[in-house]
Amino acid sequence: MNKIKQIFVCSLFFFLSCNLATEINTDTITIVAGTSKITGRIITPDDQNKDSIMVTITVLHPISGENIRHEVLADQSGKFSVDIDVETDISYIGLYTSVNLSKTLIVKTINGGLTNIDIAYNSNRDFENIEVRPDMNEYDMTRRMEVLSKMIDYRPDTSGWVYPRLFDKSIDEFLDFANSNVSKRMALFVDNDHEFSKEFKESIAKDYRLFLYTGHVFDYERQMKSNYRNATRDTIGKPEIQKIDRSYFRFLKDFNLNDPQYLHTFTFPEFQDSILKNEVLGLPVIGESDIPSWLASVKGILADLVGFDEGPYYDILAANAYGRQFNEQVEPLTEKQKENITSYWKDGEIAKILARKNEQVIELDKVKSPVVVNDISNVPEDKVMETIVSKYKDKAVFIDLWATWCAPCLEAIKQFRVTKGDFRDKDVVFVYITNGSSPPKLWEEKIKGIGSEHYYLTDDQWTYMMEYFEFEYIPSYLLYNKQGVLIDKFSGFPGNDAVKEMIDGQLNE
Repeated sequence: MNKIKQIFVCSLFFFLSCNLATEINTDTITIVAGTSKITGRIITPDDQNKDSIMVTITVLHPISGENIRHEVLADQSGKFSVDIDVETDISYIGLYTSVNLSKTLIVKTINGGLTNIDIAYNSNRDFENIEVRPDMNEYDMTRRMEVLSKMIDYRPDTSGWVYPRLFDKSIDEFLDFANSNVSKRMALFVDNDHEFSKEFKESIAKDYRLFLYTGHVFDYERQMKSNYRNATRDTIGKPEIQKIDRSYFRFLKDFNLNDPQYLHTFTFPEFQDSILKNEVLGLPVIGESDIPSWLASVKGILADLVGFDEGPYYDILAANAYGRQFNEQVEPLTEKQKENITSYWKDGEIAKILARKNEQVIELDKVKSPVVVNDISNVPEDKVMETIVSKYKDKAVFIDLWATWCAPCLEAIKQFRVTKGDFRDKDVVFVYITNGSSPPKLWEEKIKGIGSEHYYLTDDQWTYMMEYFEFEYIPSYLLYNKQGVLIDKFSGFPGNDAVKEMIDGQLNE
């Protein structure tokens, strides 16, 4: 469940549901294919490590359906500057620095404007002073991510508390439990905190609800298996899981998904992705369908579940459907898709956002290597790695252990796309390994955007590998030299530069 929490630390929408050719205003939120400039200065005690401070900025892109991460190195004076694409007139960014990765700021940016952020740290690497222009409520800015993290991690410490047993309860009981969870944690951490603005209290509630449902409710079967293991401590047995149908998703009605404030929540793209890919809901892939026909099919499935059949939500969902093609498959728009988008949105802002994203994907597609799927399901557990490495004689082999549900894995893969392209036609092979925890259909979709060599291990093969290399979590990585000798193993993505240096070291030997 690190999936979305990672996105926090490391929105809804919208616009009129008719196809306008001008800017789309949704109450106080306007969708625009805009840009913003972020500048600032990082000040540390005695000017320590000024030339190695990395500033990481996460920008909400609720229309194209992903949060974009920028990394910029501060100069010797601690100054930094970066231009970012934005998709709403007012956007929020998450910002942290390598001085203290756990201290994240939420900062407002304005389309076409300049946001300046000066941060001074004390000797304990805590914030000593923060100056932001345009002005913001400092408590909102500094505490939102900290409070969200506490809400996510909270476990009651009352005497006699036991892990809730839900796997053998009715579906209604489980959904009631999930719904009450939001209210209880808001009461514990937010409702009585008078320092937060009303806007941020509402936004925190939305972000936490999106996180909870995306990570714990959408995939009922996986959640019940997890609940069984945690509640019973039985890692071998398997509970009998109730079957769900589309009616299970009636909880969507509680979200009021036409509320424009979702545009300013970090978890919204992940939530939308969960709706679009859910096999029980079975929404059609947008492909080359004309948008009105696609929306008619989608409304036939969702209208009763979300509680409305008109409104901004549906148009944003359509934009997000194209976003899945961009983000999952790294596949540019076809000419037919471009025609459909122009026909529906004319030269409006959503059309501009999708066109801008398409140009970026075209560049990524140029460096994407073909997908090769390898079947080694019959290979003994203790021979798996030997079999894989021996296939790539006289080449360095960089191996990524990942899963479709692992947000840090997916974020690392996305970050490494361009850098990986630098190794085209060089003596290195990139290998991606997962197992049955990645649903086959979803795995097949995601690897289209990854390219390179892929292996889908049996559970026994995976367990043996994780234990043999003493990996406790993913993403984890292995690097073999051209002679097939293991050079390095580590968990957690260390960044593009570090991985590039490791691989270059083997290629230059």
